[in-house]
Amino acid sequence: MAIKDGMNVVERFVKRSFDFFCSFFGLVVLSPIFLLVYISLRLQNDGSVIFKQERIGYKGKPFNIYKFRTMRTDSESEGTPLLAVKNDERLTKVGKFLREHHLDELPQLFNVFVGDMSFVGPRPERKYFIDKIKEVNPNYDYLYLVRPGITSMATIYNGYTDTMEKMLKRLEMDLEYLQKRSLWLDFKIIVTTVLNIVAGKKF
Repeated sequence: MAIKDGMNVVERFVKRSFDFFCSFFGLVVLSPIFLLVYISLRLQNDGSVIFKQERIGYKGKPFNIYKFRTMRTDSESEGTPLLAVKNDERLTKVGKFLREHHLDELPQLFNVFVGDMSFVGPRPERKYFIDKIKEVNPNYDYLYLVRPGITSMATIYNGYTDTMEKMLKRLEMDLEYLQKRSLWLDFKIIVTTVLNIVAGKKF
């Protein structure tokens, strides 16, 4: 059975407009925090401040996702992609703090601004892991109907996707979001995410 996008054309336009203006506003208002994080990572002196990695996004097109670097530069020295796990030993001291407070995700505001991502949507994944997911559930392709997001229902309730089982569960939740998504649902996900961050929830 085909899976359809729950948003109509007007809702998608409003969503993209919200993403564009709010990401620009966020980049400006949060610039002092960007500067503090930049200085902290520079003082740590462990590789580049910004970490970029190719992910697959809207319409199946690859793009570079940006984050503040939280792991050592040799975190995948053997060349095989590895899943991030809770309390990952590859985290640097500054990186652990950034990860715990979700500050490492701030550069993704730029991804939202240029249209690679949205505030709300399925988390983008690397092709290596997408191929493994599709071996079990080929419905992953439906996620290409929407822009990937910084946060989602799966991000909030499924936590770290450090196993294939969790990745498949995340896919189920993302497909459910795709079919039910609306501006109101996006608003609730954003509010829930912010409240969880303020409360110190780790996810």
